[in-house]
Amino acid sequence: MRVRRSEPVLVHAAAAAAADEEEYYYLSNLDQNVAVLMKTVHVFRPSGERPAGDDAAAVIMAALGRVLVHYYPFEGSLVVDADDGRLSVRNDRRGVPFVVADADCELEEIGDVVKAPDAAVHAQLVFVVRGSNSGEMAPLLTVQLTRFRCGGFVLGLAMNHCLADGVAAAEFLRCWAETARGVPLSAPPFLDRTVLRARTSPTVAFPHEEFAEMEDVSGLADLRDEPRVHRAFTIDAASLARLKRETAARSTFVALTAFVWRATARAMRMRPEQRSRLMFAVDVRRRVDPPLPRGFCGNAVVFACCVSAAGDLLAAPVSEAARSVQDAIGRTDDAFVRSAIDHIEVARARAPSMTATTLVTAWNRLEFHTADFGWGEAAQCGPAELPRGEVVMFMRDARDGSMVVLLGLPQSCMEAFQDMVHLL
Repeated sequence: MRVRRSEPVLVHAAAAAAADEEEYYYLSNLDQNVAVLMKTVHVFRPSGERPAGDDAAAVIMAALGRVLVHYYPFEGSLVVDADDGRLSVRNDRRGVPFVVADADCELEEIGDVVKAPDAAVHAQLVFVVRGSNSGEMAPLLTVQLTRFRCGGFVLGLAMNHCLADGVAAAEFLRCWAETARGVPLSAPPFLDRTVLRARTSPTVAFPHEEFAEMEDVSGLADLRDEPRVHRAFTIDAASLARLKRETAARSTFVALTAFVWRATARAMRMRPEQRSRLMFAVDVRRRVDPPLPRGFCGNAVVFACCVSAAGDLLAAPVSEAARSVQDAIGRTDDAFVRSAIDHIEVARARAPSMTATTLVTAWNRLEFHTADFGWGEAAQCGPAELPRGEVVMFMRDARDGSMVVLLGLPQSCMEAFQDMVHLL
């Protein structure tokens, strides 16, 4: 596949937002450690629902300008405070780069972008702007719409994670799509992130191992020199049901997370004394008191954490790992969330190294596919790349109830992980 890109057009909010007079937009402590790009692709197949002359690029670009009135920080600039290193958004209305591109093939020729991701294909579907040599930071959001010969198109987004977690990003996409169809927003964004500000007298009431450094006693650093292999494994509904029974887990997420934690520890050949850490994102919108307002736009996740000696983890049945996962979910209440926010405030905690760590994120719970710009819901949607090497993504195939596990491992470790998946 070859893609020819047009020059980017800067899209601005179609009207002034009420908060345009504010120079800076506040980012909470939960936004501070995730300033990485989320790259996603959303595949829309040819549809007869819109007139043949209705150009998707023009409709979606115009709708972006209208929805940016509600999401005004998305066209700003990320800045770093020189004194404390905190991130905020400067409301300078620099605009969102929008690229229209044309592919020399039909959609069918690029295959399944979720179950069989191709880095070379994804790189052509997502437009990324790097920061300049003068230190200027890249845009917070870029958009590429790629038209295919069959009449379908792919919407490729690169969004800075500090703007939104997965839930908020999916809500932004849905609001954008509703704007394109000319219907009222079902959940207008709530932009005030000060509801997650640290307390006046910060109180750290829990140990926060999610920020601790893990000692490498297994020579894991040596694996960084190996080529990293990325693969997507499809686990069918029957295998998921067996795993859920084996783990006595309350949910498929708990069962699959427990399996992946043990499988990655074994595949990475961790020594028995190596402390192995599992982290996974927990949406706290309904877990804090009071609950966050509907449409909260920002990062409203904390990382639940399980730590075990690798020898103990692998010697015990997978049901023990599942119990640890379930217990970590149960601990994630308002008190824990407030403690985590205060810990970041007090310790100026930044993201630790990910030595001996598996980080799971459940994309199967997000509703990216429901965005309908007028050509029906997306036939496929998923990440264009993993944001970092230790991340494992879960995605659901609604057609058959299977789960897709996407991860990257050093080349010598991937075969061992694959063997364990095949035993399910």
